[in-house]
Amino acid sequence: MEFNNPSEIVKDLNFGNDARSKVLSGVDKLAAAVKSTLGASGMCVIYEDALGTPVITKDGVTVAESVVLLDPVENIGARLVKQASAKTVAEAGDGTTTSIVLTESLLKNINHELLHKTTIREIKEGVYSGLEKVNKYLDNSSIEVKDDMLKHVSTISCNNDTELGEIISKAYKEVGNNGVVLMEESDTEKTYSQIVDGVQFESGLTSPHFTTNKDKQVAELTEPCVLIVNSKIPSLRKIQSILEYVIKNRKELLIIAEIDENAKSALLMNKIKGNINVNIVDLPGFAHTRLDTLEDLSILTGAKVISEELGDDLDLIQPDVLGYAEKSLTDNTKTVLTVNKSDDKVQERIKSVENLIKKEKDGFIKKQLEQRLSMLSGSVGMIRVGGVSKVELKEKKDRVEDAIYATKAAISQGIVPGGGIALLNAAQELEKSNNIGEKILAMSIKSPFTTIMSNAGIENYETPTTIGVGFNVISGESVDMIKSGIVDPVLVTKTALKNAVSVATTIMSSDCIVSNIRINPHASS
Repeated sequence: MEFNNPSEIVKDLNFGNDARSKVLSGVDKLAAAVKSTLGASGMCVIYEDALGTPVITKDGVTVAESVVLLDPVENIGARLVKQASAKTVAEAGDGTTTSIVLTESLLKNINHELLHKTTIREIKEGVYSGLEKVNKYLDNSSIEVKDDMLKHVSTISCNNDTELGEIISKAYKEVGNNGVVLMEESDTEKTYSQIVDGVQFESGLTSPHFTTNKDKQVAELTEPCVLIVNSKIPSLRKIQSILEYVIKNRKELLIIAEIDENAKSALLMNKIKGNINVNIVDLPGFAHTRLDTLEDLSILTGAKVISEELGDDLDLIQPDVLGYAEKSLTDNTKTVLTVNKSDDKVQERIKSVENLIKKEKDGFIKKQLEQRLSMLSGSVGMIRVGGVSKVELKEKKDRVEDAIYATKAAISQGIVPGGGIALLNAAQELEKSNNIGEKILAMSIKSPFTTIMSNAGIENYETPTTIGVGFNVISGESVDMIKSGIVDPVLVTKTALKNAVSVATTIMSSDCIVSNIRINPHASS
């Protein structure tokens, strides 16, 4: 029998406790592989990639993505948890392992209560009310990042590599509040930071097909030409001369404009065929500030802003309207351009915007002006990662990437005691509740702390009860976590918990698992 339509694929059905037990088994297997990496004493994981090449990493998301289970229902459980951890990374840049550890613990505790005939509705309501209390506790406990705290955050996120932590924190200090930090491979074995002129604006990917790195979901262009059009581009014919120039000279192209869907599809097809490396982002800014923002980008890149409203004819534009950037990087929400800001016009523009800010009384307009100033004056810190071997380089890049995002998260929303202590302290508050769902959450959020202790080989310990006090697993001493520099970004902790609660309660609300039947081609007929 042949099946030509996906709906015709033969399915296997699992119900009730049998279905949930298989799903939980898959989650347990995934968690076992990932949670050994958590904490200062966490271990590396070696896995085979699709080509059979061994890869060494301590990055939770990398380990999780490598896991594919043979049993289809177990694999569904693992994939659902991987989706939650991937969402955590997308929202906060770090926290994969913590999210998986929390999800596993929640599923076990919820399942235990379900076996005692407590309804999932009652449990779910309690867990979510507990989540609100924990988030409030974390917000109230948050401390603004100052001085050496920045180095502590980046060091911990690099798995206690003080050298990498120093490099990353130094980059953030140098770029300031208006800057951004990125990572790329070094041309040597050495890892170092370099500050370059750059600009960031709020316009992300218009299609996932423009990505050049599928894993990171980013579109990266090297030395792209920049085309800025403040009018809708109805067809490729309108920009034919630009496309011919770019293709002929083997240039890459960043288009900042609204473009017709058919024209966008045609560009995508040419990109897929390898004819042109192109990315399209929407126009930044709002109605009355858009033209000013585009003029800012014009000065920064050297591109002329094309606008039919101002009398420009799209049919007549030539390659001389193009600007240039050293590099462009676009993710789901923003675009970063590496540009040269030494031009006198840029400095004049900065002074002009600064004067407008001083004079402006309207709060909303003033905020828009401040965003423009941030874009004009910001810098880009490049962490150039080097390694002796490809294996070492891959492992180091994973750690640096996590640390960059974690440091950014810490700057944006502050920090709390690390080592699982913030959630442990929050659990102590929740334990006072008589609500079963809140009690389940209280038990579950202790899991990052217990996992870290287990990974460090510390047994027969007394659980800390003093707020902010925990274990330094390196020295084996009880310390004030903040003063000792053992900290976690609030954003990462909250995001990991939120996604863990979401996936765990959803899984346990399911009573039927429909999976594709696997056929072993080597089995005897």
